[in-house]
Amino acid sequence: MNSRHAILALAIAVAACSEPPPPPVVPPVVKVLTAGQTPAGGRNAYSGEVRARRETTLGFRVGGKIVERLVDVGAVVVPGQVLARIDPADMALQAHQAEAQRVLAEADARRYRDLRSRNFVAQAALDAKETAFQAAASQAALARNQQAYAVLRADKAGVIAQVLAEPGQVVAAGQGIFRLAEAGALEVAISVPESRIADLHPGAPAEVTLWASGKRFAGRVREVSPAADAATRTYPVRVAVPGDTAGLVLGMTAGVEFGTAGAAGLQLPLAAIFQQGQGHAVWIVGADDTLALRPVVVASYGDGGAVVSEGVAPGDRVVAAGVHKLTAGQKVRPQP
Repeated sequence: MNSRHAILALAIAVAACSEPPPPPVVPPVVKVLTAGQTPAGGRNAYSGEVRARRETTLGFRVGGKIVERLVDVGAVVVPGQVLARIDPADMALQAHQAEAQRVLAEADARRYRDLRSRNFVAQAALDAKETAFQAAASQAALARNQQAYAVLRADKAGVIAQVLAEPGQVVAAGQGIFRLAEAGALEVAISVPESRIADLHPGAPAEVTLWASGKRFAGRVREVSPAADAATRTYPVRVAVPGDTAGLVLGMTAGVEFGTAGAAGLQLPLAAIFQQGQGHAVWIVGADDTLALRPVVVASYGDGGAVVSEGVAPGDRVVAAGVHKLTAGQKVRPQP
């Protein structure tokens, strides 16, 4: 009886000391996409702003302190409309001084004409007085013009797109006060990086899409800047919309797409490309959900990813992310 109890106790002790079976391995979830054939060329998209084809920066022709601004952003103006004024006091004094000098020079010239008619002075003296009078008259006319320049008027019909100065501000001659978008054709202004500027030329077709409404317009490149912007190091490009522009409003955000020539193949996201030595590869998910590393040839890189010309066939399931954490033959749970 004692021996039977001892054997039973020994069996229980051995069972207690044995390790429990390991838990089943759960395959990791991986993001998978199905490769599809891309067009022979890619699409480059850029965001831009609807602008007027012709824009003018308006400013005073003389310097001074702004005392009045009569229009705001979005105001529709007509030619000759007063937009702003600067303090005219100093220019009025200058005009008064120049007019006084003109009157004095005219009186001198009149006296010398009388003296010359009686042969009391030489012709050279009269010529000097006549020249002085003409110079004083021109100076007086210039001062009157400058007095009129204290009022800034619109020279064309359009819309005030931007206000660049406020009342109380002292501005220099020629400094921008308003940006006027002239009435007429509208277009989209975009900025293109230097790696893409060689693909664009005036007349190239484009597709313009309004972000607000999704409405699409057929456009064409009108202008490509020959020099990059000093701050952004991108090239300003203007895309004209020659057809019906109903729905286009100044200041709207728009996307512009260009069809570009490129290599044919399958387009994959950059996160799907696995660096393998000097080459590239992708993880292919088999029918039994196991992984296989397959070498590929990357033909080009674009905004939408990499174009693979060899190694992947349409319909292959490719791991789209986390490629550096996987191993060959590993079981996975594909997640589209």
